[in-house]
Amino acid sequence: MAAEDGRFEGRWEPGPRAKALWRGALDMIFPPQALDGGPAPLAGGLSAETWSRIHFLDGPVCDGCGQPFEYDPGERCPACLAKPRSFDAARAACLYDEVSREPILMLKHGDRLDLAPLLARWVSRSARELLETADAIVPVPLHPLRLLRRRYNQAAEIARPLSGLSGVPYLPDALVRRRATETQAGKSGSGRMRNVAAAFHVPASRAGQVRGRRILLIDDVMTTGATAEGCARALKAAGAARVDLAVVARVKERGGLTI
Repeated sequence: MAAEDGRFEGRWEPGPRAKALWRGALDMIFPPQALDGGPAPLAGGLSAETWSRIHFLDGPVCDGCGQPFEYDPGERCPACLAKPRSFDAARAACLYDEVSREPILMLKHGDRLDLAPLLARWVSRSARELLETADAIVPVPLHPLRLLRRRYNQAAEIARPLSGLSGVPYLPDALVRRRATETQAGKSGSGRMRNVAAAFHVPASRAGQVRGRRILLIDDVMTTGATAEGCARALKAAGAARVDLAVVARVKERGGLTI
């Protein structure tokens, strides 16, 4: 069985980073093929047609949650005004849909670590204002058992090159997931909140890295924001002055912009 399924076949297989290096070497010899089966890709394995179909969030968005607006009604959407979130601001590079989902899932579950720098560049563009004021970049952590099965944390793989692009220091272990939570998929908003309640923690040995600093939290996808809420609470409990969120993609909320 595949290693990402948490089972071992009894034979050695190269890890995801070794695969990414080997894939990069092959790309120097053989032109890469588009992930979506289209013509030769422009960048990152995506064809020109797919690039044109990704809904990048270049227009006005809610400062609080990153939801796109059809027009600019102000800084915050009604939901954020009615119930402020634990994180201070959020940005997403694009909407999470059938087009953007493929490269994200290939990084998350398909050992495609070579896609992480591309997604980091997307985030660097959409979250440039947040990066300008951030003191440190922190990835949403995986529980050690899930990390052992998956072998890498996709949020960390995006956060690391983002730190290199922006010059903002990268803190990979400032935040830990101390409780093994169930997958968030299929849960309601309240169910997601309960699932991650008290799941995140800043170790005492890392509190000095967080206290008084402006933290930019990194994840791949934002659905309801429950995971980011749990992370922001833990970071602020440890003394963070501000916690912002940057993700590759966010799910469109009902009642939001119709695409």
